[in-house]
This record gives sequence, C-alpha cells and structure tokens, in this order.
Amino acid sequence: MLYKDKYEMGDLEMGKQYRGKALWKLPTRGRGTCPICKATRIKLLYDLTTEDGTKIKVCKRCQNKVKTK
Repeated sequence: MLYKDKYEMGDLEMGKQYRGKALWKLPTRGRGTCPICKATRIKLLYDLTTEDGTKIKVCKRCQNKVKTK
C-alpha cells in the first residue's frame, strides 16, 4: 500500500514537521509589533480593516478589536 493511499484512507495524519511552514515564506516570518496592543515579536497573521478602510496586520488577541484613529 502506498503512502498516498494510506493518507487518503485517513490512516495517516499530516506530520508535525509541516506545521507553520508557510510562515517561513512571509517577511520576518510573520512576526512584528502589533499596532493595537504594541506587543513586540508577536505573530501578525490576521487582517483587520480600520474605520478609514485601510487593512493592517494584527495579532491573535487583537483580531476582533476595532482600530480607531
């Protein structure tokens, strides 16, 4: 039985070594300073639209907040 067949049947799960692999392709690996809470060296993975219509990247804790200027 091939690896592909086992994966399609649900016997295998995605390996841990592939988790977060897409972050390595982002600039600074998806990290920076959150513009809302000012946390440093944190993952900025979520898009937030401000009241004036601009999109900013924010951290997980601030993804549901509204940015006012």
